[in-house]
Amino acid sequence: MSNPKFRIAICGGGVGGLTLAVALSRHQDIAVDVYEAAQSFCEIGAGVGVWPRAFRVLQKLGPDFEQQLLQRCDYEYTEEYVPAVRSRKSDQAVGIELFDLMTKGKLMRFHRADFHGVLLSFLPPSCTTHNAKRLISYTQPLEDCSRNSPITLTFKDGSTAMCDILIGADGVKSAVRPCMLRELAEGMDPDEKQSVLSCMNPIWSGVTAYRTLVSAQKLRARCPDHRILREFTQYMGKDAYFLAYPISLGQYVNFAGFTLERDLVDSAYEPDTDIPRPSFKGKTNDEWVSELTAQQFIEPFKDLEEDAQHILECVEKGTLWAVHTVKNLPSTNFGRVAIMGDAAHAMAPFQGSGAGQSIEDAYLLMTVLGHKSTTLEMVPRALAIYDKLRRPFSSEVARRSMRSGQLCAFQEDVPLHTLGDTITKNWEWAWLTELDDALEEAVRLVEDSSIDVN
Repeated sequence: MSNPKFRIAICGGGVGGLTLAVALSRHQDIAVDVYEAAQSFCEIGAGVGVWPRAFRVLQKLGPDFEQQLLQRCDYEYTEEYVPAVRSRKSDQAVGIELFDLMTKGKLMRFHRADFHGVLLSFLPPSCTTHNAKRLISYTQPLEDCSRNSPITLTFKDGSTAMCDILIGADGVKSAVRPCMLRELAEGMDPDEKQSVLSCMNPIWSGVTAYRTLVSAQKLRARCPDHRILREFTQYMGKDAYFLAYPISLGQYVNFAGFTLERDLVDSAYEPDTDIPRPSFKGKTNDEWVSELTAQQFIEPFKDLEEDAQHILECVEKGTLWAVHTVKNLPSTNFGRVAIMGDAAHAMAPFQGSGAGQSIEDAYLLMTVLGHKSTTLEMVPRALAIYDKLRRPFSSEVARRSMRSGQLCAFQEDVPLHTLGDTITKNWEWAWLTELDDALEEAVRLVEDSSIDVN
């Protein structure tokens, strides 16, 4: 590309970063560089779910893209009401069915590597990818005389790169977020500055997740007609529960279990207090993920009903994940830098909406940055529009997601006969609402620069 309108650097090659790169491909005058810290573009994790609201955004990337995704599912996309999750009260010898979560459209479930592979296959020639590039810091010229000068990126290997716009899609341990918040805090009074800087680092939410893949063949040999081989089920217990569902065309069962420490979960999004918040204590203080033996893995769920035990008996090993979140940020942009996805709003996984929120971030960023009215001089305004429209919504999703986990772990005083309705109303945004209104508002704000967006 000889003369691009501007060059965008995306730090992070996960679902959000690659979705943004694919979305930007419709704008041939924008050059994109994707910098990935790992040696290769590979997505860590087992299953990823996309609810109808976010899947409708993916459909905007074109019918070929949609078809490639659907080929990696063993069911068709629908917007009819369907039973999505069967929930059981399982903290007793014989479990009972509580309710079926009915959703308008299905949760589209993929093996994460499959989803990631489709995104990689749709990267355009205008996008250059770089591996083994872990960002350490950046320098953004802010003086009036050099306000449009390139941003300098510095990587762990000592190399540097230049860009006009930096998008941090580098996850919960983002390097872009603390740099951006330090810029934002400059010139603030001490109390306000301390509040902003307290958001730089992720916090342990009080949630611990247990993830593994179970061989469907192994489960079928043990229990030929087990419900998990055909339907999404969650087994709910006091302070601990798990859900499981088939993926990869029925070859595996994706298992996700959770334990919740009530006091920490209750305060996950509260402002700083004088009482220090405890950090997760892994094998080392900074170890959030560790491998578990089968016995270690099933321990938190040993008292659940027999139906759950059939699944647990098929576990060969698993992964423990200390779920860290990001506080509600004062901003997700500063100058020509913005953050998205988990870097901006890492949330608990209880509504399966983290990937969907990064997809929405990506498409709205493409909308404001790709608009013909967005020149280099107008980029800070475009990113402020993104922040204005996305940050309140994603913060609300984060709160709703945490509440879903508390409800499923019987940590709210909700009568069992109303629990299904309570969980549904807390979750129905994921299938009854759309991003389209925000996209229309974004275009209106880009085109009318007289409207204040700060």
